[in-house]
Amino acid sequence: MTRNFSLLLISLLALLLLSGCSEPKPETLAEPVPIESGDSCHVCGMLISEHPGPKGEAFVQNQQAPLKFCSTVALFVFLQQPENVARLSHAYVHDIGATSWTSPEDDAFILASEAWYVVGHERRGSMGHTLASFAEHAAAEAFRNSYGGKIIAYDDIDLELLGHLGRGELNNH
Repeated sequence: MTRNFSLLLISLLALLLLSGCSEPKPETLAEPVPIESGDSCHVCGMLISEHPGPKGEAFVQNQQAPLKFCSTVALFVFLQQPENVARLSHAYVHDIGATSWTSPEDDAFILASEAWYVVGHERRGSMGHTLASFAEHAAAEAFRNSYGGKIIAYDDIDLELLGHLGRGELNNH
């Protein structure tokens, strides 16, 4: 009986070890939150809904509510700060291919990390120059063809690029 018990115990331990090797369950991401009329930008304090162009939201660790931003530039200035990089869970931006530039709709938020961006175009957001964000590369190309600029990916956005954008050095790139 002790031999059978030992075999059973070894089998159970092996099963437990193997179950620990399975793929981890993907993290459930918090959904974007509607931008209300009184919401202000986490970076500059401007009222978000009073300005055109794509907006952003960032979810950081240990915080239930997102931080909201009046433009994609304000969002990325926050995201690129070294103290915020490690705290970020995920961020959203408006898909301008699916909503209006003048008043982006809350149901058009997409993950910032999966978006395509057009920089150096002639459209202006709340703080002037901004990154136009798109879910589809083809929509970014159509926007670029109409308003100028250059298409980039999420990983191409850094503080140097944001500095050039803020100084107007990328106009109609």
